Amino acid sequence: MTNTTTTDAIPAPPPSRIPVRGGGMFPVRRIYCVGRNFADHAKEMGAVAPASKAERGQPVFFLKPADAIVTDGVVPYPHGTHDLHHEIELVVALGRDAPAGVLDAHSADKLIYGYGVGLDLTRRDLQTAAKAKGLPWDTGKAFDHSAPVSELVQASQVRDLDALTLTLQVNGQTRQHGALSDLIWNVDDILHELSKLYALRAGDLIFMGTPAGVGPLQVGDAFVARLDGIVELHGEIAVPTGTGVA
Repeated sequence: MTNTTTTDAIPAPPPSRIPVRGGGMFPVRRIYCVGRNFADHAKEMGAVAPASKAERGQPVFFLKPADAIVTDGVVPYPHGTHDLHHEIELVVALGRDAPAGVLDAHSADKLIYGYGVGLDLTRRDLQTAAKAKGLPWDTGKAFDHSAPVSELVQASQVRDLDALTLTLQVNGQTRQHGALSDLIWNVDDILHELSKLYALRAGDLIFMGTPAGVGPLQVGDAFVARLDGIVELHGEIAVPTGTGVA
């Protein structure tokens, strides 16, 4: 009789997990990110911001690996860059699979498990160089430790996202501040648009985009990211790991 049992050729890595306020852990499947979702940030990056929601076109999406999350706040300065930038963002965690087909924006909130705050860390010099050559800029966004994130707060504990703001302080100084009511595409819009391109599943995270004020981080910098009144992420930029050159 043929043995059909299969075993892994190498040990399988454990999934990345995020603590949940009140207990439990949230396993991460994928990380979707939204670019240019605040008009003021789009302008500071040299892009044309839509004058109205009717003119907003299509959202910009990119991905980070699930194991890029950092939950203890300690972020080693990444290799290959001399221009690491912070971008504070609302993080949305999905607790249910989306139905087949394009998701109705009006029912998108049923998928949401909870919310957090995170940083979309960016190797800006690598991103800028790739953009100038018309090349993909994955190396500027999708790298180790590029997605620090707070604990998650269940959606039932967050009443009105539009009434909330994001604030990032570095070494005690405010660098970024923005209202979620200023998002070009809100959470329901983004889940609807993502569902046109991907099968959304429980365990997915969405980093929703950053307000203006992005800027550099250096080794030794301490940061506090806040989804004001809901959750905070405290962290620091540590010396690079390994033997590579920062």
